[in-house]
Amino acid sequence: MTQENTKTQFTRRRTLKLMAAGAASSIAAPYYIRPAEAQSNSLRALMWEGYAVPEIISAFEEQHGIRFTPTFFDGNSEAYNKLRVGGTRDFDLVQADGYWPGLYYKEGLIRSFDFRSMKSAGGFFPVFEPEAFKLLMDEESGEIFGAPFCWGSYGITYNADTVSRDEASSIEMMFSPEHAGRLSTSARFEENIALAGILVATRMGTINGERPDGKSFNPYVLTDEELAGVEELLIEQKRLLLTRYQDNNTLRQLLMGQAIVAAPEFAQVYRLLRTAKAEGEIDTTFDHVLTPKEGGLGWVDTWLVSSGVEDGERLELATAWIDMMTSPEVIRTVSLSAGTSTTVDIRSISSPEEVDLYLMERTDELANMYMFDQPSSTEKWERVWSNMQAA
Repeated sequence: MTQENTKTQFTRRRTLKLMAAGAASSIAAPYYIRPAEAQSNSLRALMWEGYAVPEIISAFEEQHGIRFTPTFFDGNSEAYNKLRVGGTRDFDLVQADGYWPGLYYKEGLIRSFDFRSMKSAGGFFPVFEPEAFKLLMDEESGEIFGAPFCWGSYGITYNADTVSRDEASSIEMMFSPEHAGRLSTSARFEENIALAGILVATRMGTINGERPDGKSFNPYVLTDEELAGVEELLIEQKRLLLTRYQDNNTLRQLLMGQAIVAAPEFAQVYRLLRTAKAEGEIDTTFDHVLTPKEGGLGWVDTWLVSSGVEDGERLELATAWIDMMTSPEVIRTVSLSAGTSTTVDIRSISSPEEVDLYLMERTDELANMYMFDQPSSTEKWERVWSNMQAA
């Protein structure tokens, strides 16, 4: 079990997996083939389970006369470790988010490909074009080594009948004594620390100042002084929380039952609540803040090609898969199945309700988010979390 799994228990990936469990489970068992043995007649992917939609896979297999063999993982660190121990020979495609694709490319685990040749390349929202979304382009060579796929944030879902938009637009709300006993956060230690880190750096005035590493502020790279502030803040917050939720169902019930008024989450519960309101199941109005005014956390899932794929037929097949998955009709199907927003502009084929629910008019806000990353010091972050739990 990876460190990520042991520390968080609840992960966005597990949530996404559960939302699509019925669909995915129907393909997981019968399709499992040892990846290395299946190379000659299959396309092998190391991916998140929630994106494996059976009818899409079947259509691709029929068109290309091959078998698609997915292997699922829960977190970036798990996929990273698999690639490092020979996985580049076992997998043609891999998924990752945040800064992980850059790490993969730097370590030679993935390769560049002709992104511009894909039919879907012209359909991305401007904020996801390579010139704007630079996490998938090598700074020195200009080579593109990934295609953006689906995205989301760790924003704040709140009861709009009792909390004002202005108040919910600040991370301060999640630490406000005014709402003592009516707040909740997830059990994810990384994002709890990172979100608190944004607030601490804002209060300390270090968020826009010169950083020890010479780079701009990154909530996953906090100084010792900022981490000390985070620990203090999380201990203060602990007495304000009703609970730390472990899954989306729990969070949905807490909000629907008005046991809590706000919680940070991936907007998936927000969509469920908005749908329940539209269908007359609840009277309460809920809203979601994508990016608090101090700054927010976001992620963009990507498709990458393993460095084990050589030029020729196999590279063309891998690129064809990415091209299909980022085509408007297919990515819309995946989005509705997985409950995530898309990097491709599908507004023309979506209903007004879907445009609103999947935040299609708000993609520009992603530019102001800090992407998910690895903590700069796992040991220090674990100590902060342990001290908070023991307090």
